[in-house]
This record gives sequence, C-alpha cells and structure tokens, in this order.
Amino acid sequence: MLEVQNLHVYYGGIHALHGVSLSVPDGKIIALLGANGAGKSTTLRTIMGLVKPSEGTIQIDGQNLLGLSSFEVVLRGIAMVPEGRRVFVNLTVTENLKLGAYARKDRGHIQLDIQEVFKIFPRLEERKDQSAGTLSGGEQQMLALGRALMSKPKVLMIDEPSLGLAPVLAEGVIKKLKELNLAGQTILLIEQNARAALSIADYVYILETGDIVLEGPAAEVSQNDQVRKSYLGIQ
Repeated sequence: MLEVQNLHVYYGGIHALHGVSLSVPDGKIIALLGANGAGKSTTLRTIMGLVKPSEGTIQIDGQNLLGLSSFEVVLRGIAMVPEGRRVFVNLTVTENLKLGAYARKDRGHIQLDIQEVFKIFPRLEERKDQSAGTLSGGEQQMLALGRALMSKPKVLMIDEPSLGLAPVLAEGVIKKLKELNLAGQTILLIEQNARAALSIADYVYILETGDIVLEGPAAEVSQNDQVRKSYLGIQ
C-alpha cells in the first residue's frame, strides 16, 4: 500500500529525518511513536506533500507521490487529520464534511457518505447544523476524522487524535479508530498515548531525533524493556 524509503528532510541546517523508512500495508494500523520533536509530524507532512524531502521515495500502490501537491496526494488516496483538528469553525458540521469531499468527482454519492459518517459518529448528526466552533474538543476530533473519511482514502493518517481530550473522550476516539480499521480502513497513527496506540496497532515504529530506532509487531514492541520504561512508565 504505502511505502516510504530512505526519507531525508532538512529544515534549513537542521537534519529532521535521517533516512526514515516505513510500510503501511493494506488493512492495518501502523503506529509511529516518539517524543516531541522526534520527527513524527514531519514524516506525515512529507508524505502529504507539505514538506519537500531532500532524498527518498514515497509510493502508494506503486505510484510515486514525490513532487505532487497535497491536492494530488489526496487524489491518490491519502487523507490526513492534523494535530489540533483544524476544523473550519465558522462552517457547520455538514459544510465541513462536504469540504472533505472537495476532490471527488462522484458528487451524487457525497450525501450518502455524509450519512455513513453520521452512522460512525452519531453525535455529529445531532450537531449537523451547528458551527464547528461550538463543538467540544471530542466532537471536533470526530468531525476532523469524518471530514478526512469523506475523501474515501486508502490510507488515513492521523496526528495525535487524543491530544487535549479528557481521558474518557480520548479512549472513545481510540476505540473509533479500531472500529474504522475493522471495517477495512488502513491507518497510519501518531499518538502521544503509547499504551493506547500499542493496544490497537498491528505494527509499530519508534522514532528518535529523526531515526527509526525500533520497529516490530505491536505485541513484541510493547514487551521491549526500553519501551516499557520510556513510553509505558513500567520500571
């Protein structure tokens, strides 16, 4: 599905990514973990065409993504839910969802897919005519996820979905991601709550200062002594 090989990114004189490689197979949840500043968001932004790498390859289903605009990356089947949700606060819930489908040509199916989003997130249907700025943080996260799903992505990339949410709401969002995956959605996830990410991921990459330092099936990575100490708080 999505293949990233030997990705190098510079911000001026700062070497942010040092040859990052990762794979996101069809139908799996892949988690990218690491401390703040490790390069996680840079990886997603580079895949999305928002940052230009100095070296490396990015492909989806064998199609090259390097050099494409973000709009073209969406057309190839990748959607991103950015950190902080970034919904359009002055537009209604329904208008936000429609914007998520802006690149689609099958206009006749958009309303049907809005109804599918409402089935996944019933709270959004209750708020469908409200401006997004009046929603709670958890509801805005649901809307950001729903908006991304409206592009019908092959790969859904999500940056820190539980950030800033109360624990019970964060748990609900993580549960929804697993439900989406069980329904067939491929996911590349950045999540500050390593325990939550490991509980739903199939495979994990750990990034430290621009380098992948550990990777493996989630069940194995969660038993690694350093991971248990640094990310799970287990001594």
